[in-house]
Amino acid sequence: MSEPEHKDVTRALSDLQSGDRSAINRVLPLIYDELRALAGSYFRRQRSDHTLQPTALVHEAFLRLVSGANTEWQSRKHFFDVAAMAMRQLLADHARRRGAAKRGGDLAKVTLGDPEAGSSMGNIDLIALDDALTKLAQLDERQGRIVELRFLAGLSVAETAEVLAVSVRTVKLDWQMAKAWLRQELDEGKER
Repeated sequence: MSEPEHKDVTRALSDLQSGDRSAINRVLPLIYDELRALAGSYFRRQRSDHTLQPTALVHEAFLRLVSGANTEWQSRKHFFDVAAMAMRQLLADHARRRGAAKRGGDLAKVTLGDPEAGSSMGNIDLIALDDALTKLAQLDERQGRIVELRFLAGLSVAETAEVLAVSVRTVKLDWQMAKAWLRQELDEGKER
């Protein structure tokens, strides 16, 4: 996306925040492809027979974001950061409903790893991951955000550092610590 388009998105989000509902029609075409790519990154880690589709996830997340337009979008990046969280919550809620309908059977599985290095922790339960991320965010909010941005939103270390306004080194260290903590938490969850 070019610099003028970034400014257009920021301006449209600001207008939306100010109560201009017509800004929805201006902002959606500007951000749709990026939201679709973000949803696609989530679905690359999902089972192939997932009942929720990326397009539906984009639309549901967008509706959630603009219906709560009292959020102050600081920038285009802030919007996409919040969009990533909304998508994670929607996928976890969907998995919970599906799991409840099947009484715990056939829960969605994802692979937790470094999106750049291709490393993996193996298949894990999406609901367990969501619960673990919530717990991690309570213990260390920045580590929780780093996992969301790196793993779920697919941002690079440098992009994550920029969004969080911290150094690349801090992101790398927190990413390593968060992955280790999540491995332990998810392994303990399997034993319970």
